[in-house]
Amino acid sequence: MASFNCFLLAFFLAVTFSSIDVGLAARRLQQLPPLPKTGLPPLPSIPTLPQPTIPTLPKPGTLPPLPSIPNIPAVPRATLPPLPNMPSIPTIPTIPTIPTIPFLSPPPSTTSP
Repeated sequence: MASFNCFLLAFFLAVTFSSIDVGLAARRLQQLPPLPKTGLPPLPSIPTLPQPTIPTLPKPGTLPPLPSIPNIPAVPRATLPPLPNMPSIPTIPTIPTIPTIPFLSPPPSTTSP
C-alpha cells in the first residue's frame, strides 16, 4: 500500500510540473507579436489531356455464326444393387402388473375445524 502511495505522489508531481511548463509555453505564445498575413500562392492550371478515341464495334449482322455443339456420347446408367431384406425385429414381452398394496385411510378427526 505504501508503494502505491509513493507512486501516486510521484505521478501527481510529474503531472504538476508538466502542466507548469505547458502554461508557461502558452503564455509565451500569447505574448508574441502577431505574424504577418501572407496570401496563398495561386493554384497551378490543370493541363488539358488528350481525349481517347473509342473504337467502333462491328454490327450484329456481320458476326460469323456460332459453331454447333458436338454430340455428346451416351453414358451408361449406373444401377444400384438391390437392398437386402431387413431382419424381423423381435417383440418385447410385456411386464406383468404388480399388485398394489391397499393403504388404510386415517381415522376421522374428533374435532371439527
